[in-house]
Amino acid sequence: MDAEEREQRRLTARQDVARLTAEGVRAVAVSWVDNAGISRAKTVPAARLVDAAHRGIGMSPVFDVFTSDDAITTSEHIGGPDGDLRLFPDLDRLTVLAARPGWAWAPADRYDQQGRPHPACQRQFARRMAERAAGHGLELRMGFETEWTVVRDSRDSRDDGDGNDGNDNETTPRTGDFAGRGPAYGLTRVTELSAYLLALHDALDAQRVEVLQIHPEYAPGQFEVSTAPADPVRAADDLVLVRETVRAVSAAHGLRASFAPAVVAGQVGNGCHLHLSLREHGHNLHRDPTGRYGLAATADTFLGAVLDALPALCAIGAPSPASYLRLVPSHWAGVHRCWGVENREAALRLVLGEPDDPDGGHAELKPFDAAANPYLLTGAVIAAGLRGVLDGGPALPGPVTGDPAGRGDQERLPTSLSEALGHFVRDDALREALGEELWGAIVAVRRAESGALAELGPGELAEATRWRW
Repeated sequence: MDAEEREQRRLTARQDVARLTAEGVRAVAVSWVDNAGISRAKTVPAARLVDAAHRGIGMSPVFDVFTSDDAITTSEHIGGPDGDLRLFPDLDRLTVLAARPGWAWAPADRYDQQGRPHPACQRQFARRMAERAAGHGLELRMGFETEWTVVRDSRDSRDDGDGNDGNDNETTPRTGDFAGRGPAYGLTRVTELSAYLLALHDALDAQRVEVLQIHPEYAPGQFEVSTAPADPVRAADDLVLVRETVRAVSAAHGLRASFAPAVVAGQVGNGCHLHLSLREHGHNLHRDPTGRYGLAATADTFLGAVLDALPALCAIGAPSPASYLRLVPSHWAGVHRCWGVENREAALRLVLGEPDDPDGGHAELKPFDAAANPYLLTGAVIAAGLRGVLDGGPALPGPVTGDPAGRGDQERLPTSLSEALGHFVRDDALREALGEELWGAIVAVRRAESGALAELGPGELAEATRWRW
């Protein structure tokens, strides 16, 4: 980041501060997501946004090796008390928080003290991969389906609000604890929580997050929000903003939201499905009249490479030992490495869309959950798909119909984080795309998470991770 760019940021921030002041904003949360999928933040008074935009906000590099329970591991390149980075808020995404009066939010890009991009910055990795794709004429559009579970907040009323009152995991929620106990996908559940859901719609709309739908899901107290497709970095930003908005609206209604992969062991877990579509030089690659199922050859190869890399990608998109409590066959979690046309049991679902929609058609990746860092996930999926396109990889194999679990001939995706990590460390293309610093930090965090939780049974594992995301 050169001096001219910093000066321009300072001038833009001055205008932003005037707007924030007029809207009653007194503080700004500047956030990043670590390799364990936790959104971390520094906050500054609104008036200090100018300095933050110009000079950044100091932070330690050690956050790249934090685990989800705030333990600190180390990697070859990152770890220990030394060093400093600068958080630079992205002013284009500066958002007044509708559900947190007096606050605004901005995602951060991270640089070193000399103004060079931090090699382990996950958000810049996602941007770099999108730019790499654009350099080959490919434009990616992505969007997330985010699932969460709400329970009635029974924590001690004397809790000081930091969410750490010592009672977070002491009991498994009972049937009566879940909010919205009506039938799965039922209108009854919407009626029971109509004010809550309306407040969520209103808050996301005020924050200019385009919502496609919000609906009750299968498990007790479970809901899902789908956001409109956007460029990969914006899609990841939207996911971070959606989660924190859900958290804030839930708290205002006496509820507590969990995005954990498994809120209760043995129940359907929370997924975070990634949707993506491709264009090449402006042409929709899901609307090729000569391709099978409308897929142009480039899209066919891109998706084939993503499917091939899914075992390794699980270490990015299903990054917690608890993720594998959710990945159960015949639960629409996509646990077999296969694809199908509108098949919700396949790991990769091809969505054809309406035939008369020229912008329609996309793919959905189902095995992922909200413990994932969305910037790592979008960037890694692009890297995997590009490998196939650039190396002339194979197209998608034949599609699968029905439940793959009943066929007996379909490969299971990893059944543990350790297994997924084994695939990840052998994937040289992902390692090259991530770079040694970021790759090494991810491996260190995954190994630490696996080791720390290895002895826990399913119920204990769900309990230990229930409120981490």
